[in-house]
Amino acid sequence: MKRQRVRIAPSILSSDFAQLGEEVKRIDAAGADFIHVDVMDGHFVPNITIGPGVVKALRPHTKKTFDVHLMIAPVDPFIQDFADSGADIISVHPESGPHLHRTIQEIKRMGKKAGVVLNPATPPSAVDHVLGDVDLILVMSVNPGFGGQKFIKSQLDKLRILRAKIDSIERPIDLEVDGGINFETAPEAIAAGADVMVAGTATFTGGPSQYAANIRKLRGDA
Repeated sequence: MKRQRVRIAPSILSSDFAQLGEEVKRIDAAGADFIHVDVMDGHFVPNITIGPGVVKALRPHTKKTFDVHLMIAPVDPFIQDFADSGADIISVHPESGPHLHRTIQEIKRMGKKAGVVLNPATPPSAVDHVLGDVDLILVMSVNPGFGGQKFIKSQLDKLRILRAKIDSIERPIDLEVDGGINFETAPEAIAAGADVMVAGTATFTGGPSQYAANIRKLRGDA
């Protein structure tokens, strides 16, 4: 199967929260492909961010794909709320509920794309029995919970393994990477097989006038 084009998913975790709606409009206009929304509960990860009410409030500001990463446990009771709020892709961790396959099926039942997220210590084999069901695999190249962390190089091997798994079944599964993605690490991740780059700090550095240039550079167009 032909490799999908590289897409950029700015993480609004690194945006100006006092102007969140405007920031979403700005990155949309700057060429973002997805809008990446990090949802943290202070339990599954050591931070608290936003809930479905904020996602719903942001939805009218863009028609771009809302790529919602749920770092919450238990995750199942909240899937309906995020689906109703306007999420397009809902990604969950295998560790955030007892039955990953059931959770994925519930996301799909709501008409949303389903993703599975692998923490740095979670092996690629965690997705083996759901490859026929998922639309996205997200590799965390930092431990989730905070922005601005350093890229964990060992995750490049995980990306290569997952790229081979995806290619072997010839399904259009997005291979996304999140954590420490910048102008130096993005080309490495792309070379390892990733085709969606989540980038917070690297997108928003320099302010609104730089967003478009930052996105082009992350994609490899600049």
